[in-house]
Amino acid sequence: MNLQQLRYVVATAEHRTMTDAARSLYIAQPALSRAIRDLERELGMTLFARSGRGVVVTAQGRRVVKLAREALDAVHEIEGLANHTGATDAELRIASTPSLEPGLAGRLLPAYAAEHPGVRVQIVRCDGREAVVSAIRDQRADLGLTDLPVPADLVTHPLERQEIVLISPPGLELPNPVPMGRLHGMRLALPARGSTRRRELDAMFGRYAVTPTVVLETDERNGWLNAVRAGRASLLWYRGMAEQAARAGLVVRSLEPAVRRVIAVVHARRRLPLIAQDFLATAEKGTTAA
Repeated sequence: MNLQQLRYVVATAEHRTMTDAARSLYIAQPALSRAIRDLERELGMTLFARSGRGVVVTAQGRRVVKLAREALDAVHEIEGLANHTGATDAELRIASTPSLEPGLAGRLLPAYAAEHPGVRVQIVRCDGREAVVSAIRDQRADLGLTDLPVPADLVTHPLERQEIVLISPPGLELPNPVPMGRLHGMRLALPARGSTRRRELDAMFGRYAVTPTVVLETDERNGWLNAVRAGRASLLWYRGMAEQAARAGLVVRSLEPAVRRVIAVVHARRRLPLIAQDFLATAEKGTTAA
């Protein structure tokens, strides 16, 4: 058994279909299937039971997958030790949503870079929470910055609570804070129907028995802001974006009652590379979950 075979086993267990696992590994699906069959013959055990289009990890397979993850984590940590001895080509990949990226770039990254100047940080830009989760699962990112909740297969480290605010074009006669009832009939730009964030906002509207007038449905953040700048709609967004909105001449108001979301660093349930552990320590030192 070699490291490549270990990666194949772990990817197949995580994705539960040969097609998805092969895609994440950038190899052809038949090649992955042959490699898994060869490994099963070598070990004299069945790791995966075929079920329809997918695979199910067997009892023996679960043990092998657990040990394979531990072995790969150990290899990553050994590689991390080299990065901590003066190498300058270490790279930390952090997935983030556009709403949270300014806070990441403005606060967390400078603090981390000051302590670890030899590490390059790549921000993996994701359209939303689901995309952050996918980037972590597909191993395109070591860490993710997103709001909660996320699926239970990820580990969460809450950092802070961010307030949801109303961002409006100038000229609207509204109090500050804005009572939830005033959202009824208000012209709003909202995430696309069917998205997780839209379902959460619709649930909030339902709790307060309000029905806004939806003038724009999109997951493009620039589309939201453009609609507000043009005076077509208001927008519900994070307080962390208030400075950007104010610079654009928009008005930021709190809601009553206040609405807050927990922001967290998330990662897969495996031992983190040392550079990722260091980033997590920096983030938890610099922020607190209220």
